[in-house]
Amino acid sequence: MISFGTGGWRDIIGDGFTRANVRLLVQGLCDRMAAEGVAERGVVIGYDRRFLSDVAAWWATEVFVGNGVPVTLIGRPAPTPMFMWTVRNLGCAYGIAVTASHNPALYNGIKLFTEGGRDAELEITDELAAHVNSLSDADVRWASPEATRASGLVTVQTSLNWYIDAILDQLDVDAIRHGHLSVVLDPMFGVAQTCLQTVLLTARCQVEVINERHDALFGGRMPSPTEASMETLRRAVLDKHADLGIATDGDADRLGIVDDRGEYLSPNQVLVLLYHYLLTGKGWTGPAVRNMSTTHLLDRVAAAHGQECHEVPVGFKWISAKMTETDAVIGGESSGGLTVRGHIAGKDGIYAGSLLVEMVAKSGKKLSEIYADLVATYGSLEMVERSFTFTPERRAELQRRLFVDHDLPAFEQAVERVAWEDGCKVYFADGGWVTIRFSGTEPVLRVFCEQETLAAASEVSDLVARHLGVGE
Repeated sequence: MISFGTGGWRDIIGDGFTRANVRLLVQGLCDRMAAEGVAERGVVIGYDRRFLSDVAAWWATEVFVGNGVPVTLIGRPAPTPMFMWTVRNLGCAYGIAVTASHNPALYNGIKLFTEGGRDAELEITDELAAHVNSLSDADVRWASPEATRASGLVTVQTSLNWYIDAILDQLDVDAIRHGHLSVVLDPMFGVAQTCLQTVLLTARCQVEVINERHDALFGGRMPSPTEASMETLRRAVLDKHADLGIATDGDADRLGIVDDRGEYLSPNQVLVLLYHYLLTGKGWTGPAVRNMSTTHLLDRVAAAHGQECHEVPVGFKWISAKMTETDAVIGGESSGGLTVRGHIAGKDGIYAGSLLVEMVAKSGKKLSEIYADLVATYGSLEMVERSFTFTPERRAELQRRLFVDHDLPAFEQAVERVAWEDGCKVYFADGGWVTIRFSGTEPVLRVFCEQETLAAASEVSDLVARHLGVGE
């Protein structure tokens, strides 16, 4: 059974992620392309450095060729945003990336992109999954490896230059060059190094790289740039007296930042910093977009400049769609993904990291000073993020209690309203909030809470956990 979450289809290697299932999924996509009359426009296929990613990319290629669909295969591990950019640049109908992004090493998966290099919308992935799950192995048309290579339908692209140049074209390279910045880059054993290092070196930054080797186990940790996973980067920034450190997740669509003092900047802080910079440093105008579990400090920045901040469900497809609808300047999420108007309609840790370097260079200040100035202007909010595992039986119980019975704890704060469109979000009268929802990428229940103080956010999160009997 293949199902899509907010970040595509992901499953355990050898369990759900198998050659048979990859072939079935791709056959389903080929059937869809034939029905839509877009097969001749072709697809883009890319992959990351996970175990089996390169092999699975060829499994997919063989099925596309068996169905007569032209393929542009990125023939080296590369960032997911580069694949999205290539779909848009070549005018292809669809694209896929073989990756499980920031999931643990035992996972792999496939992300699906549609015309323009966008994350596939829920309607498309639901329809595709239903069709794929109706197929059998006998329905799959695939070509042998020899026939695939001799078909003339496969173009192997190994250069990343077009994507790198597209990012450089959007940066003030002269300003970065004159900033004389020192940056430590941590690709977390993933695919960011070549692109991000090339951008920074082109702008004459001094770049030190850690955790760059190919390690399908990601050094024994999740390839996700969280505060806990960035301790090595924090030490490297302090040891090298660097201006900042940039970490990216396994497929380079998310980022994490360490400032010049070795302090971790959360994705929420980075998102607010970049929105403020685009409005005040580059003179852009327009709203912002965030998902329901992302900081409301972004709303304060928008309001201070006469703009609106739009809230959407979790899943970057909703952010990119709302950005297009409202011509927003920036869109992002608390998990580390963001994009900016004029770039791809999806997350890009390479571009976001490069833009942050531009911001520091043009300011003439340290990153820690820039954030201190922002807090002095807009104040600060504290967020607690917690994830709880559960058994299949407990999931059914939690699903019923939360989303059928609407069984919530008795909060001490006054509740302004409760939204149930994507999990549950409780809006408190004092401006704080808490979200409770099942992850779309991992088998966990996520509880995010934002309040004026860390103690208050922790108190609400603990109350939710006790009420639901999770985390015990």
